[in-house]
Formats: sequence, structure tokens, C-alpha cells
Amino acid sequence: DLFELVCYFHPSSGINAEYGAFLKASAQGLSEMPEVNAFIDGNQIIYRDYVDISVAVATPKGLVVPVIRNVENMNYADIEKSLNDLGVKAREGSLAIEDMDGGTFTVSNGGVFGSMFGTPIINLPQSAILGMHAILERPVALNGNVVIRPMMYIALTYDHRLIDGREAVTFLKRVKSAVEEPATLLLGI
Repeated sequence: DLFELVCYFHPSSGINAEYGAFLKASAQGLSEMPEVNAFIDGNQIIYRDYVDISVAVATPKGLVVPVIRNVENMNYADIEKSLNDLGVKAREGSLAIEDMDGGTFTVSNGGVFGSMFGTPIINLPQSAILGMHAILERPVALNGNVVIRPMMYIALTYDHRLIDGREAVTFLKRVKSAVEEPATLLLGI
């Protein structure tokens, strides 16, 4: 369940790393499901052999979406460092156009603003975007009992011309499975 992940990443833990976990999990899912990382160019489907993830960053002047390149080859620490570096550049207003161009997939975290659920808009020519939402305590059934656990909703908006519901749900299940095993995700095993 998500409880172990939240113990690592909940704000009360002092570690603000949930975004990186979802980037790592998304990169794994995109590598396994290339259609979610592909795009349509005219009448052709273009499959990419790399994962460049755009990350939504709120700044005092508005939202920017810089790109972390080749995430499929990065370990968890590299992803966190790249996130931090891009976040600093974004808040300082020093991002270049090249920093924001060429993403193959986007991850957006409306949860930092308290969003419980939403539908993010695809950043064209990408074919999908993952929306993360607030981690809130909710009643859940666990081993026949109702318990209070931290929960987060995630949503995938996707281009139905390229990705069917089966692929979308399979991708979401892979992301969910990866973030629910934080030791595996963090250690890359």
C-alpha cells in the first residue's frame, strides 16, 4: 500500500521527494510501454528510445515546464539533483528555452496546491501527462478492517488516437506498483 511510500515522502517526514519517485516510476513505465512515450507526426507514430520528462514548476511569474533528459538512465539521486537544479533555475528566472524544449512526457504535481483530483492537459506533441494530487488521510479497507491511511490520487491524461484505455491503465498500475515499493525504487533493484 501507499503507507510505506508516504512514510518516506510525506511532508511531516522532512523529506520532499515524492516528485522524484514518480519521475523514476514513470521513466520505468515509459521504457516498458513505448506507446505512452511516443507521439503522432502527421500520419506516423514516432517511438522514442529515450525518456525526457517535463516537470511542472510553479514560479512567482507562473508555471514553467523544464525537462529532465534521459531519465531512464538516471538513478534516484540524479533525478532529485536535476529536479532541485531546475527548480532553482526556474525560481530565479534563469531557465533557457532549451531547458523547456523537447520533453517526451510530463509529470505535474497539483497536490502541492492541495488538489485532490484533476485532469492535467497534454503538453503537445506529447501523448500523455501524469497528474499527481494531494496526499490526504482517507479511510481504506486493509485486511478486512477500515483504517486511516495516507492516499494520493494520480491521473493520466492521454491521446486516445495513440493510447487505448488498456495501455493507460497498465501504465498507471506500473507507476503505482513502483512507488509502492520505495526501497526497490530508491535502490534501483
